[in-house]
Amino acid sequence: MFIALVAAAVASLGTPLITSVATSFHVSLGSAQWTLTVALLSGAVATPVLGRLGAGPHRRATILATLAVVVAGSALTVLPLPFAWMLAGRAAQGVGLGLTALMMGVARDHLPEERSAAVIALISVVSIIGAGVGYPLAALLAELGGVRAAYGLGLVVTAAALLTAWRSMPEAPEGRSAHVDVAGAVVLAAALLPVLFLAGERNLWSRHLAVAAGLAVVAVVLLCVWAVIELRSTTPLVDVRAVRHPAAAGANLAMFVGGIGMYLLLTLITRYAQTPHGAGYGFGLTTFVAGLVLIPFSVLGFVAGKLTPRVRTRIADPLLLAGSAVVVGGGFALFAAARSDLAELFAAMGVLGFGVGGFSAAMPGVILAVTPKSETSSAMSFNYVVRSVGYSLGSAIGGLILAAGTGPGHLFPDDSAYTTAALVGIGAMAITTLTSLALARRRSSETNP
Repeated sequence: MFIALVAAAVASLGTPLITSVATSFHVSLGSAQWTLTVALLSGAVATPVLGRLGAGPHRRATILATLAVVVAGSALTVLPLPFAWMLAGRAAQGVGLGLTALMMGVARDHLPEERSAAVIALISVVSIIGAGVGYPLAALLAELGGVRAAYGLGLVVTAAALLTAWRSMPEAPEGRSAHVDVAGAVVLAAALLPVLFLAGERNLWSRHLAVAAGLAVVAVVLLCVWAVIELRSTTPLVDVRAVRHPAAAGANLAMFVGGIGMYLLLTLITRYAQTPHGAGYGFGLTTFVAGLVLIPFSVLGFVAGKLTPRVRTRIADPLLLAGSAVVVGGGFALFAAARSDLAELFAAMGVLGFGVGGFSAAMPGVILAVTPKSETSSAMSFNYVVRSVGYSLGSAIGGLILAAGTGPGHLFPDDSAYTTAALVGIGAMAITTLTSLALARRRSSETNP
């Protein structure tokens, strides 16, 4: 759980530091945005590769080597080097996001079944709430000592994670084998690059619609090519046939649409909190104080993660997904109806955290119920890629809706644009709820023919 938390927190460091990076390195905000985008890209590509390696006999070596890469990347972000080295360091840090699925594989292999389910659920939760831990700390350090000091936090905690893994990580069970599909990894990287680029470059949709649409088509075609490669490969990066199982496919669809909604609300609340009073709304919070708004998200997310394993004994995982999606939808409704007071933003963020925590804790149970032990890391790594793309699109959709609601000559969108975005989020969570209920109905029919 510690390693998953560190990986998520370090990867999220780019979010609160974009403005500081632009100022420190004298680059545009668009260029600084790549300190976040490149970490998401490398994480999305590395995750299925590491998931496949983690399914084999060299899992411990894979974990240690990955953490060593993350520590080296963290060092690059701290040393007084040009901006290109900063991006290289952030790419190396993003590789650590692939460790989450490996930690789930370790838990499932080496803990008793009754304990492993609870630990896997918490690993899934901390991999998300890590952003809420890293955001305010990084923002505070950036205000006190500059961007290098903030990234210094990443170097310290990743070095601690490497030491922890070296001392405590067990070897994988005997009899495992794993081969990496290099062609599949390359095509997946090529497909995800335009997806994340479109998510990061939001102005492209409003100023160069044809280019944006073209890139979207390229991404879809490459993803189709990747799926064909995986189906024909004897050693696929991701077992697409297993992913096509109705339970796994439904869970990944729920994760994709739900991820869009969850990150959309996270984006709306943090941006609203930092909007200056001159816009007619907002609270003009500094980056650090805005980061504190994420504390209810992290705390209640962790609480939900601890409660979910107990509730699972009475309620099926798909129903927990549906209930959690309803809770997130409630967060959207709260934000849409009441956001004139800072306490209301804290409340909406807490509701979001509780819903995301429950959703994240229940998701592994849905997928692993139809997944062999040896494929744990691979199955959960694919779910992570789906989650990453959903989060990126949620952020992009939020930016597009707010941009569309910004009048000519205005710097900030109209307050009504936030309401529109919240309604879109409610729609996304409604789809997620219906998908989860369909999963629950299918499981019920299978267990009670």
